[in-house]
Amino acid sequence: MSQDELRSTVEHVGDRFNLGEYEIDAYLTVLEHGQLTASEIADRTSIPQPRVYDTVRSLSDRGLVELRESRPMKVVAIDPGEAFDDVQSSLEQMIDELEARYTAPARDTEAVSLVKSRSTILRYLAEVIDAAEFELALSLTPDLLTRFEDELAATVADDVSVDLIVTPAAEAPNPEEFEYDTVATTARARRGITTPVVAVADGEYSIYATQDALRDDQDRYGVIFNRSALGFLVSGFFGTVLWTTADVTLAEDGEGRPYPRRYASIRRCVKDLLDVGGEFYATIEGRDVETGSPCVVQGRVVDLSFEMTEEVAGITLETDEGEVTVGGRVAALEDVEAHVIRIGRTEPPALEES
Repeated sequence: MSQDELRSTVEHVGDRFNLGEYEIDAYLTVLEHGQLTASEIADRTSIPQPRVYDTVRSLSDRGLVELRESRPMKVVAIDPGEAFDDVQSSLEQMIDELEARYTAPARDTEAVSLVKSRSTILRYLAEVIDAAEFELALSLTPDLLTRFEDELAATVADDVSVDLIVTPAAEAPNPEEFEYDTVATTARARRGITTPVVAVADGEYSIYATQDALRDDQDRYGVIFNRSALGFLVSGFFGTVLWTTADVTLAEDGEGRPYPRRYASIRRCVKDLLDVGGEFYATIEGRDVETGSPCVVQGRVVDLSFEMTEEVAGITLETDEGEVTVGGRVAALEDVEAHVIRIGRTEPPALEES
């Protein structure tokens, strides 16, 4: 389809759907009754009598009704399947042509994006949820929880660990009526209407938005972090500020996922290991705290450090080179800053294992 043909198709489809208020009222009324006179349309709608004839002729020009020039003139409904048949085929063809011309924005090259429309924020939320391969952290309103319930259930079914905060707590669905364990590994509720909407996939791809951004307020924004070097800021904020102050437990069941497991959050990893107990082995991808160089360390887990506030978490491994201490993002006291943590039961997991 040439550029001119595509333009003509877009104009054609737009014209068919560009109906005014009077046209919509008249069209729906005629559809409901099958056949009406102009006077009967005026009686059944708010269309002024002098405007009825222009209105129904406009509908006739669009092929939506048939005019029978009798006395009085009758307006006859046309089967919508027939009336919109050409539009449907044109619309499908137009969408195919538009998609062929669509150039996807190069989001991967942008470290940070600021978005200001509700629909865009919702689209990015869906993308972050879908992008999670092994770990997902979320702070959602009850409405958003309902909106993404199916997507979260599919994520949990794929053995992704999901930490979910529902806020404000007063509006969170009752655990006796809502199956939180189908949409989250652990779910908590947090007080405060000011709690932001947050989603972090695998500690990297993340979104931060105000709750106002999802209402009709003018001051709305969301921030997208698409690189791990910045995305961990949202992950850290979620783990230390939001999660630790979400003090109402809605559901908790972290024992069902198989080993080996992958973690982006050392807090989540250490907490799981303490809860399950027994012997563990780890493969850590990260970087040397002193040199900043990428590194991989493997060994048996010999010690776990964890504070009940969940603000401090660490792992000590026994490796071939001796003991190595592992911390989370921006670790300073440990030997290694962990980016991806793989945990196995009998031996250190291979890097390709998930």
